[in-house]
Amino acid sequence: MAVSASFANSILSIKTHRPNALSTSLSLPKPTSVSTRNQKSTRFTTFCSLEAAKDPKLDVPIEKRYEAFPTVMDINQIREILPHRFPFLLVDRVIEYNAGVSAVAIKNVTINDNFFPGHFPERPIMPGVLMVEAMAQVGGLVMLQPEVGGSRENFFFAGIDKVRFRRPVIAGDTLVMRMTLIKLQKRFGIAKMEGKAYVGGEVVCEGEFLMATGTG
Repeated sequence: MAVSASFANSILSIKTHRPNALSTSLSLPKPTSVSTRNQKSTRFTTFCSLEAAKDPKLDVPIEKRYEAFPTVMDINQIREILPHRFPFLLVDRVIEYNAGVSAVAIKNVTINDNFFPGHFPERPIMPGVLMVEAMAQVGGLVMLQPEVGGSRENFFFAGIDKVRFRRPVIAGDTLVMRMTLIKLQKRFGIAKMEGKAYVGGEVVCEGEFLMATGTG
């Protein structure tokens, strides 16, 4: 059978053609220079973006991300119970309360507190005795209730035992104090309480408190 010359030439061309290996390689983009001027902020942005990808909550602006402490008693209600006044009222808000049993309250520590200029000028630290006093005031909120029978006129902080200061409390901290009644002797007007104070979830101060209720 006769084969046309053009068809034979095309067959021969297919058999003998060897494609150039370079012709099939992928073209790579040219390297680009990266400015390191804002390298620190870029790393931070990348980190935040990666964290946000892991947890959608982190995509929310930080000022909206955290809930505030609840308010069980505001400062006006606290003033109705405690006899203390400025500059010695060291409880700003009660955030949990179990009548006659326990209370959790906060003290917002600010550089405007009157004890900071002298304690200490170069390194402002809340005095340990004032942390203890603030905790005792929270104890007063527990004791000065009908469930316990404490008297505002005859209520005293009588003593403290096993007190420990774990770390300094500085301006800007929120001191969270829990006071729990562990023993009450109404006949003698004596109460024993356990107290712990926290900053950022870490214990900064703890001890056992003795209260005189004035009911004996």
